[in-house]
Amino acid sequence: MSEHDTLKGIPSIDAIVRHLAESGLLHRLPRPLVVRAVRRAVEGARRALLDEAHARPVEAETVRSRVLSASAREVGRLSREALLPVVNATGIIVHTNLGRAPLSEGALACITETARGYSNLEFDVLRGARGHRDEYVREALCELTGAEDALVTNNNAAAVLLALNTLALGREVVISRSELIEIGGSFRLPDVFERSGARMLAVGSTNRTHLSDYERAITNRTAALMAAHWSNYSIVGFVERVQLRELATICERRGLPLIHDLGSGILSDPESLGLSGEMTLSESVAAGASVVTASGDKILGGPQAGIALGKRGVIASMRANPLMRAVRPGKLTLAALSATLEHYMNGTAESEIPVLRALVGSTDSLRERAHLLHADLTKRSGERCVFEVIDTVSKVGGGAAPERAVPSVGIALEPASQSAEALAERLRAGTPPVIARTAEERVILDMRTVRPDEDVLLLSAVSAALESDR
Repeated sequence: MSEHDTLKGIPSIDAIVRHLAESGLLHRLPRPLVVRAVRRAVEGARRALLDEAHARPVEAETVRSRVLSASAREVGRLSREALLPVVNATGIIVHTNLGRAPLSEGALACITETARGYSNLEFDVLRGARGHRDEYVREALCELTGAEDALVTNNNAAAVLLALNTLALGREVVISRSELIEIGGSFRLPDVFERSGARMLAVGSTNRTHLSDYERAITNRTAALMAAHWSNYSIVGFVERVQLRELATICERRGLPLIHDLGSGILSDPESLGLSGEMTLSESVAAGASVVTASGDKILGGPQAGIALGKRGVIASMRANPLMRAVRPGKLTLAALSATLEHYMNGTAESEIPVLRALVGSTDSLRERAHLLHADLTKRSGERCVFEVIDTVSKVGGGAAPERAVPSVGIALEPASQSAEALAERLRAGTPPVIARTAEERVILDMRTVRPDEDVLLLSAVSAALESDR
């Protein structure tokens, strides 16, 4: 059989797309993207088939089958790359890779209402003239934290960048060596310094930084002092760290601003959330920070946003920085953030905001749900898997409270004829994908991060993943 005969067995692009549609594999994907993916698959299959045809003939039906399989895999990969909802059964409450904080129903409603038509984003309705896009959120943040002024950017890194660029362009900012944090994706605070135009001056050692280290470092080149929250690590043992109030005192005496990168914006009582000892936005402001920055989509429980609040003159300077236009948020972010802040002002945050609900949810309620799910799973798939309700531990996640463990309840799955990793992969490939963790040859489904309305989805997903192994 010649190479030409081998290639004749490859179906047309249209025929492959029709086959995939009839098989129910397109999942509402736009046709142009499907065609693009199929062409990639066909090209890869063509090269592989030609290589094989040099050694031995390849039957037409084999050619067709391989091309269709390759196309299905490529389109399947494409569908999984599209932004889609997943069930978070990892137990990590603020999971950066899974979109961090889910939004409250109030925030979702506010987004929908704002997106449906025009809005007064930058229009003062009473004056009939141009207004400020974050005025309402600004008032709410000041009310909740005691800050003199506030602004919002598209994320916390942008807020830090804006603060450094505004206050210290071409000059030095003194920071403890122990606070040169790196967050996910190899994103490092020193890199933000470099891009901001400020010069970083690290003082102290990895584990101990004294007040005198800061004082000796201050010269006529110093523009500000900075403190950064240990967002995703801790240092224990022979450790010394200067308190924020002490740094503020130095800054007041020397006439310097103090930048505090708090990272996770806590507005509730940390004790009630099981996060005692974690600093809140209000406490940072009260301690004397000139500007404190935080994320909107961590413990605060809102949309991705950067929050900068503090002294009126500092925030006004940041707002006037031309860089502000490059990092400002859009109307949907502001809508979601304003609704989230209203939950705090109305005293309903712990009942309305999903992240806070997950933090304070009782293990008794989780155990009750786990036992109901365990019974249904055993009834459906007991011959293919051993199910067990277990005590487990959830994590706060998202670079917030790295040492805090939250008691939780989960279901352990020990499949009879496949590995735990294989079952976890099948769960991820399902619709919707279920993201779980594995430990000791078992898949663990942590109920703390599974919404009650997702229990039925979880039941179907696990049953389907076990059924596919038959």
